[in-house]
Amino acid sequence: MNSRYAVILAAGQGKRMKSNLYKVLHLVGGKPMVEHVVAQVEKAQMDEVITVIGHGAEAVKEHLGNRVSYVLQKEQLGTGHAVLQAEPILKDKKGMTVVLCGDTPLIRAETIQQLMDHHEKTNARATILTAHTEQPEGYGRIIRDINGHVKKIVEQKDATEEERLVQEINTGTYCFDNEVLFEVLHKVGNDNAQGEYYLPDVIEILKDRGETISAWKTPDFSETIGVNDRVALAKAEKALQQRLNEYWMRQGVTIIDPDHTYLSTDVVIGQDTVIYPGVVMKGTVQIGEKAVIGPHTELTDSVIGHGTEIKQSVVVNSKVGNQVRIGPYAHIRPESLIEDKVRIGNFVEVKKSTFGTGSKASHLSYIGDTEVGKDVNIGCGTITVNYDGVNKHLTKIEDGAFIGCNSNLIAPVTIGEGAYIAAGSTITEDVPKESLSIARARQTNKEGYVNKKK
Repeated sequence: MNSRYAVILAAGQGKRMKSNLYKVLHLVGGKPMVEHVVAQVEKAQMDEVITVIGHGAEAVKEHLGNRVSYVLQKEQLGTGHAVLQAEPILKDKKGMTVVLCGDTPLIRAETIQQLMDHHEKTNARATILTAHTEQPEGYGRIIRDINGHVKKIVEQKDATEEERLVQEINTGTYCFDNEVLFEVLHKVGNDNAQGEYYLPDVIEILKDRGETISAWKTPDFSETIGVNDRVALAKAEKALQQRLNEYWMRQGVTIIDPDHTYLSTDVVIGQDTVIYPGVVMKGTVQIGEKAVIGPHTELTDSVIGHGTEIKQSVVVNSKVGNQVRIGPYAHIRPESLIEDKVRIGNFVEVKKSTFGTGSKASHLSYIGDTEVGKDVNIGCGTITVNYDGVNKHLTKIEDGAFIGCNSNLIAPVTIGEGAYIAAGSTITEDVPKESLSIARARQTNKEGYVNKKK
């Protein structure tokens, strides 16, 4: 097999995005667009991947790190000029080079592979990735001869009425014989309205030389969506969500309303899990089997166990065990560990805490910087007072303890195994195991007080 290289064009500022964020860094499925392209190119097992950077160069490098090599396009003088910046790395290498745009986040590794295989099979000097669309306006048309060979690419502004009816379009992704590519790039001129050097001109030059030009048509037009503005960004997001949701439904997951379910590309969901409308999953999320998620739940970088149910709640950077019940309206903040069969009820906030198996905080509590043992009952309105204005302190609630409603546990403090805290107590000292602690003012009734005041 010939050596295979990839050049990803990611130098453009993207003025039509109307944004201070560089175009290829806008998110689709929770990741920068260019990161999607790099990930798919990596799956296609290239020998080398080069990213052409310009605007936002350092920001792009920060996201991609050492996964690719970089070349800098100091002036944005067109796509042909951009590819030419990779010449010092690729010029004399034998093999094929795929050129992709960093703003096509839906391209698949399988499509890249099929493009390269077709290029190799047809012994072409250049192969164009094409697609069919019922609405080809704005795209360059692929004009073929009677034998089906590529005759030319014609831009819409230059197309005849007959050519404009063609629905096979140029996607802007190409595969070239590497040595020929860099030879011909030096022959591309900039005699056009923009004064730029266009990569498609390489195709025309090769055609004029009598070289073989091939084309491979992807069956999925959505893969080729190029994002140039916020409208296209939304279309790409919708297409990606449809792809992800359909994939997981085919893996045995029930998604009640795919049009109102948002998944990141790094989600893993077990069989027979049910996802209700309004669910948002960000980052790396892993969900076990037979879980119930939603409605209107947000999960970020978390692990959710088998048979767990989460309703109208937020879980961030935490681990939740099996057969847990969370919500509605609970907030599990980062670095929390919720073990099996725990109940976190409505309007409970958990921050950097551990809940042992079988424990519960059923409603209206704040549990922060706390180690909760097994089978602990935390009553309504309980607060672990963890912050003294300078430092955070730890609260320990040992196995089997019972915390009465409206209790304040002033950290650092330990509630011993099996201990009881009377409702309304403010606890400032450790409570021995199997003890009852009452820390509240004695009630005084002044009879007749109201009449005397009148």
